[in-house]
Amino acid sequence: MASQKDIKDRISSVKNIKQITRAMEMVAAARLRKAQERIEILRPYADAIRRMTRQAVEAADTMPDFPILQEHESMDRVGILLVTGDRGLAGPFNSQILRAGTTRGKEIGREEGHDVAWFASGKRGASSLAFRGLNLEDSWSGFTDRPTYSDARDIAQGLIAQYTDGKVDRVEVFYNGFESALSQVVRHETLLPLQQAELVGDEDEEDGGDEDAEKVEDAEGRDHRRSLWIYEPGPEEILERLAPDYVEISIYRALLESTASEHGARMTAMRSASDNASELLDDLQLAANRQRQADITQELLEIVAGAEALN
Repeated sequence: MASQKDIKDRISSVKNIKQITRAMEMVAAARLRKAQERIEILRPYADAIRRMTRQAVEAADTMPDFPILQEHESMDRVGILLVTGDRGLAGPFNSQILRAGTTRGKEIGREEGHDVAWFASGKRGASSLAFRGLNLEDSWSGFTDRPTYSDARDIAQGLIAQYTDGKVDRVEVFYNGFESALSQVVRHETLLPLQQAELVGDEDEEDGGDEDAEKVEDAEGRDHRRSLWIYEPGPEEILERLAPDYVEISIYRALLESTASEHGARMTAMRSASDNASELLDDLQLAANRQRQADITQELLEIVAGAEALN
């Protein structure tokens, strides 16, 4: 049985750990609020970019011959971007992205017969992919606590270059979508190439279609919407300019959602750790009291035994 000194040392150690986890919980909560505010600020801009891109697609007679708008003739290699964090102590935040991404990579190799090129945002993703011996093409880190649009642009330019150079024929992204501090959901999206169906979407989507548009019938008898705006320069040129911005804003949204999810997951994990520390302290205090009683009883027995020996 542990001595009173050993138990007191453990109590002191657990108290110190509890102070650290409580402080980390408070820091994560403050950062979570700021991350949520940034998501709210981004949403109108992201919706506007998407709406403008849709309007340009609806107004264009044909999809422009722009690299990221066109599918490659053959599908040989698929790029997968994993959006993770730079640090741990966030529960399943990083592991669920790695699990979903690597599972998808196995599906691509086994069922589709394509090679996979791996990309990672965050040190955790890069180190885990390297540890697994997977083909890590490029990684970005050092900003996961507070990503900027410049960080998203760097990632977008790197992925666009990989696609336009023919090094990958499709780019998919995995990230934690923020729903609440207690709930983060893995989201999987195709980032490149941008397809007309993805850009136009359905009229009943949340951000809505273009209100300034009319329904027309194409040569094949299918209904679609055509923008009533007059563009100068033409919608094709505008679409070529908007397409890279569309990719950048998609990545930026993923980074912000991932950041909020990480802070929420860390806050929850640290709260759980603090609660566990409190329970452990109660158990240790009870053990210390029992040990103290046992020591007192033992001392009394020794005194009585000594007195009897003298008599």
